[in-house]
Amino acid sequence: MIGAGSTGAAIAHDLASRGIRTAVVERGEPASGTTGRNHALLHSGGRYVVKDPESAVECIQENLLLRRAAPGVIEETGGLFVAIDDEDLAYREAFLEGCRRAGVPAEEIPPDLARRLEPGLTESVRAAVRVPDAVIDPYRLVLSWLATAQANGAEVFPFTPVEAVEVRAGRVAHVVAHDLVHRRRLRLEAPVVINAAGPWAGRVAALAGVEVPVQPSAGVMVALAARLNQRVINRMRPPGDGDIIVPQRATSIIGTTSWNVESGDRIPVPPDHVRRMIEEGAKLLPAVREAPVLAAFAAARPLVAGNKESDGRELSRGFQVFDHGRDGAEGFMSVVGGKTTTSRLMAEIVADRVCEKLGVQQECRTRELALLPFHRFRWREGG
Repeated sequence: MIGAGSTGAAIAHDLASRGIRTAVVERGEPASGTTGRNHALLHSGGRYVVKDPESAVECIQENLLLRRAAPGVIEETGGLFVAIDDEDLAYREAFLEGCRRAGVPAEEIPPDLARRLEPGLTESVRAAVRVPDAVIDPYRLVLSWLATAQANGAEVFPFTPVEAVEVRAGRVAHVVAHDLVHRRRLRLEAPVVINAAGPWAGRVAALAGVEVPVQPSAGVMVALAARLNQRVINRMRPPGDGDIIVPQRATSIIGTTSWNVESGDRIPVPPDHVRRMIEEGAKLLPAVREAPVLAAFAAARPLVAGNKESDGRELSRGFQVFDHGRDGAEGFMSVVGGKTTTSRLMAEIVADRVCEKLGVQQECRTRELALLPFHRFRWREGG
């Protein structure tokens, strides 16, 4: 397994729970890439019910499963979608119908009740819908997945970037990685190698001499040094800039802009993007204008490549699994797309395919398994 973000960690957990010997290499610490820089939303699916209904269905199903599997890393805040102008109101019927079709529980409530629930909301609220959004701690979720995988025999190598993926006679043979902690090279032989490197998946695939259609799409988020809302607050419109404010511990996180980048490394944080987040966020919560900014940061979403002229908004938040056997690298697989909310589902699909390749007949167990607490993760010490 290459990558210990939410996707790689979830796959390691699934494979190990089926009794398959698993090793994970990660170039930094777990969740140090895209996963550790998202706005911590456990999606209800509401953001996708109109334009990406398949992703919406996946989100609500996995939302409910994760609440049972890892309650210690989830704050069940609930969420609100609010309309504040005529354009938002025009979207309301499509939104409610989309929720109904996708199975996302949605309750329309009076605007005055929405303001009682969230006193900081703008007085311009004209319609409001409650959905089961929640807030997740992505870092602790990843550690919980990895801790449970370790308990089932998996090995995890943080700070161990991959240097080579060896392919011989059309089949993957081994991975060479540099253990930066112990200053040694690791040669890991495996009949199956999974590339779960997120926005860096293309770079890893190139090491095996294959291509994978990943389009990194960057987004700026702004963390305020105050918790202005108790629920996730979404603008009732198609996803756009500054249309969501997520409460995370003692902060509120406004997200997000979107534009295509070449890789997930050294993403700039344009000042005008920060200003836009503040301006748009203040339309929902006026106190945003006065709240001090704690941090502004960016992450790259690993979207399945589509229209290169798109800013990323039009690309699906779904995921794809690529079997590179047809490309001359049997046993090498890449998984691209998705999100932290759907990582368990992505892992189940990938693990099913791995079992097929290995001739192993083991059913997925992660729908029922509770995860170990994050503090049970064991950082490797010694040789």
